[in-house]
Amino acid sequence: MKTENFFTFSEYMKKDINVLTPSMEDYLEMIYRLSKKSGFTRINDLASSLNIQPPSATKMVQKLSKLGLINYEKYGVIVLKDEGKRIGNALLKRHKIIENFLTLIGVSSSGILEETEKIEHTINPETLKCINNLLSFFENNLDVLNQFKSF
Repeated sequence: MKTENFFTFSEYMKKDINVLTPSMEDYLEMIYRLSKKSGFTRINDLASSLNIQPPSATKMVQKLSKLGLINYEKYGVIVLKDEGKRIGNALLKRHKIIENFLTLIGVSSSGILEETEKIEHTINPETLKCINNLLSFFENNLDVLNQFKSF
């Protein structure tokens, strides 16, 4: 009989070697959202959207700039570089997939944002792909979706 190797949550997370912290991901995703229309955003808009103080936003923007994901000059605009756009787009897509899944399974609208934020930083790409496949299945099989919703 094969035994499974279980670990604590923190040990599983150590195995996920990611340059970006969850906080960095949140900032990058929001910068991407805010700059979709105009191609840029500003510190005050970013801070307001994340419900934080501008000095905190400035510190994180400087870190993201050092990583080569954005262009930022003090008191200027924040512009995503190509890699920042690519990652920002992927982060927003991940967010929407998880949010749509939680909506599908009936999580209350008042708790969806919080649950999405908790899940999105810990989910691995394979699991996210499986969830996206399930969502696609339900989109293409509305009768099954309706059966599920009435279950």
